Order: sequence, then structure tokens, then C-alpha cells
Amino acid sequence: MLTFDNNGLIPAIVQHARSGEVLMLGYMNREALEHTQETGLVTFWSRSRSELWQKGMTSGHVLHLVAIYQDCDSDALLVLAEPAGPTCHTGRPSCFFRDLDGELLKERVPATIILSQLADTIAARRARPSEDSYTARLLTGGVDRIGKKIGEEAAEVIIAAKNNSVEELTYEMADLLYHSLVLLECQGVPLSAVLSELQRRAMK
Repeated sequence: MLTFDNNGLIPAIVQHARSGEVLMLGYMNREALEHTQETGLVTFWSRSRSELWQKGMTSGHVLHLVAIYQDCDSDALLVLAEPAGPTCHTGRPSCFFRDLDGELLKERVPATIILSQLADTIAARRARPSEDSYTARLLTGGVDRIGKKIGEEAAEVIIAAKNNSVEELTYEMADLLYHSLVLLECQGVPLSAVLSELQRRAMK
């Protein structure tokens, strides 16, 4: 059974369901929690306005619910969601973009979220192709064109490793990862499927 505070609220941490990036912190009462589960759109209780607040109701940047978990003490929630646009009212993807001194973070945390972000960008290029988009041209070329590039990039990765060049290997591996993501998009395989497979192997 969940434990709500004296005001009938429980903190809810929202995390990007695919990238793992922490997006925001809000508070839910029972009504907000039920509304979230019923609609599939993350909804909080606004402490300042004393009313239900569906995230993105005005901006359109809603949070699509994926799952909700409770912590070990049942007094906090972890909400996994897919954001439709930036989560923070400042227009940033996450509300957590400053360090303790108030300085802007140079990188989003964790850095691995770039994979999910890049996969989303590639999907957008496919949905809204343009002639000047290299990604769109690759997708139009299909498996043959993408596969050829992956073969080339894989060979360059090996050469970079043989050259013992950290900088060269980093650059070429980035190329290989990018083209691999394009292939996944071309074949309709989500990045999450690959990550789940890696997770499955890691648990053996």
C-alpha cells in the first residue's frame, strides 16, 4: 500500500522510459495517480494551484505513461514515460540541467541518452524526409546502401584499432554506431530491443 504524506501527496520522479534520463519531479495524490493510469498521460497535483495538472496540457509536451513503480518504502514513485517534446518549462529536455553552483551542465546525464536521441532523430528523418538529409537518403537506399556503409565503417574501426589511435577509433566507432541505428530504423527494429537483448545477456 502506498504511503502518502500528511497532505495526501507522494513524490513522483519521471524518467525517460528508453534513455533513462531523469526528466522531472512532481507530486501526485490518489486522484492524480488514478487519472494517470486511466488516461495514459502523466498527471500531477499542483501544490500551487491546488488542482490536477496534466503535464503538457497547454504546451502539448505530454508525458506518455509506460510504467509506474514504487520504492522500497512505498513512499515515492518512479514514473517511466515517453516525452512528447521537452519536459522542462524552459524548453529543455529535462528539468535537471544545472550543477550545485547553478552552472549549466555541459552534457546531459547520462551521456548514453544520445543513442535514444539519435534513434529518434533518425526516425524523424524517415517520417519527414528532405533531399538534403544524408540520413533520409540512406533510408531511401534501403538495406543494400546502409549495409555497404556499415561494412565500410566496420573496416575503418578495425584499421583505427590496429593503428592504436584513440581519437581515430572513437570517430570511426561513432560512424559505425550511427549507421547501425539507421539500419535498425530501416528494418523497424527499435533500439530498446537491442538494449533488452544486451541486458538479457548481462544477466546470465
